[in-house]
Amino acid sequence: MKRNVIVGQSGGPTAAINSSLAGVYRTAKARGANKVYGMLHGIQGLLEERYIDLSEHITNDLDAELLKRTPAAYLGSCRYKLPEIHEDMGIYEKIFEILNKLDIEAFIYIGGNDSMDTIKKLSDYAIIKGERVRFIGCPKTIDNDLALTDHTPGYGSAAKYIGTSVKEIIRDGFCLEYEKGLVTIVEIMGRNAGWLTGAAALAEGEDCTGPDMIYLPEIPFDIDKFMDKIRELLSRKTSVVVAVSEGIHTADGKYVCELGNSVDFVDAFGHKQLTGTASYLANYVAAEVGCKTRAVELSTLQRAASHCASRIDILEASEVGGAAVKAADEGDTGKMVVLVRLSDDPYQCTTEVKDVHKIANDEKLVPREWVNAEGTYVTEEFISYVRPLIQGDVSPVMVDGIPRHLYKAGFHGK
Repeated sequence: MKRNVIVGQSGGPTAAINSSLAGVYRTAKARGANKVYGMLHGIQGLLEERYIDLSEHITNDLDAELLKRTPAAYLGSCRYKLPEIHEDMGIYEKIFEILNKLDIEAFIYIGGNDSMDTIKKLSDYAIIKGERVRFIGCPKTIDNDLALTDHTPGYGSAAKYIGTSVKEIIRDGFCLEYEKGLVTIVEIMGRNAGWLTGAAALAEGEDCTGPDMIYLPEIPFDIDKFMDKIRELLSRKTSVVVAVSEGIHTADGKYVCELGNSVDFVDAFGHKQLTGTASYLANYVAAEVGCKTRAVELSTLQRAASHCASRIDILEASEVGGAAVKAADEGDTGKMVVLVRLSDDPYQCTTEVKDVHKIANDEKLVPREWVNAEGTYVTEEFISYVRPLIQGDVSPVMVDGIPRHLYKAGFHGK
């Protein structure tokens, strides 16, 4: 590498996204990059010429290791949708003016579906205009819904946290007895894909029966059948735990969370903010059955819990960051790094690059055959798929009993 690299983070963060950032930085420097710049708040920050020289922030090996153990997006993230090239040529001219001023050779973007849309558009513009910057996508999303990759960095750690938390919730539910029983609804992220919610099944083991039901957004939700199952379970159990995706919807396409409240917030990519599914169902069960209910919304905890990160996930996140730089250095552009599973036992995985045009704006859903016939639980095939991804632990660096994260005053709020 003879010139400079710039890297950004976009979309919802994960417990592993900064490990990819560390992989990008280390590999770029090892391959001879003069400078490695970090966009502050992704492409939106770049448009405002907000960026840093990462060598001033990652000054030694300890910093790099702390970065890998730091949750959320160290550089800051954004949800910014670039217009189509023909709609606003000026915004692309501005971006490339900045990139050329910084003498950028490779542009690495760590993100999910929407971020790959950004890579696609920028690489297309570069080809049209004969620009010499190369664009590579580095996968990241706890939703695990990117096409062509076996799984995405960030998913394994989130799945590990979900399996752990659901197991603890199940244990807690049996502590007290209630006259008509207790129903706990656990709401898990996943708009259209149920990969995260299915991970609740990891709670099942010799010491735990696992959740009683799991509802994914791939299967239309029938509230009457749901209630019939709740009543049947309460007839023989004192505590019932149900895992539901935030994105479950009725047969007519209406989100369950919209049955109780209207959803007003919509982001730049047209995605509604989904919240309140567990609360709606818990209130509905309480009114219909008269039992005690609890609504548990894992929310950002499932993507910020670096103390429960998967070692496999952190290692692979760093590897895909390095692979993104390697691909750009070897002349690739308009590509995304993908993970290719070679075997489950022993677990082995490698990286390749695929055309981002076949990935951007697509969505990988849980296969129907990985959900039982009733649509109330995942199959053993699903569990066999996810279990290797949660293996191993990454010990936080503890200071005064609390994990230490990499932090730099000046661009983290204060």
